[in-house]
Amino acid sequence: SSLQTRIYRFKTLNYTLYPMGLLNGLMGHASAVPVEKLTKEFQPILLDDEQIEKAFRLIRDMLVFTNKRLIVVNKQGLTGSKIEYQSVPYASIKMFSKESAGMMDFDAELKIWLTGEATPTIKQEFRKGDNVNDAYKVLSKYVLK
Repeated sequence: SSLQTRIYRFKTLNYTLYPMGLLNGLMGHASAVPVEKLTKEFQPILLDDEQIEKAFRLIRDMLVFTNKRLIVVNKQGLTGSKIEYQSVPYASIKMFSKESAGMMDFDAELKIWLTGEATPTIKQEFRKGDNVNDAYKVLSKYVLK
């Protein structure tokens, strides 16, 4: 599906400006973003009673977990001035998994299946020992209600 194609694009070659971010981004790894840094950008699209819980960034793209939904942010074009915000209600997530990093493996992976999809719609790699458990806990909190 086109949503699946766009979300898989999330894993393309990217970097971020956070600590170790350049290397992690080049390797396709998500880096945590401080929630305070996102408040202004997301205020226009959040509901009055909605708060950002966790966020993870590649160069310009992000996964943003709120208390109501998952927001997949896709910044497009050379300047990133065109931005697509895809809202994924937690109720539409039918399954999710995390694959921990192994002894010789330096990354972990989060996979999310949406209702009606046989394969994971959202896949994101995380650096070993960093962030994947936070993302997994937020999903658990809202999907398993």
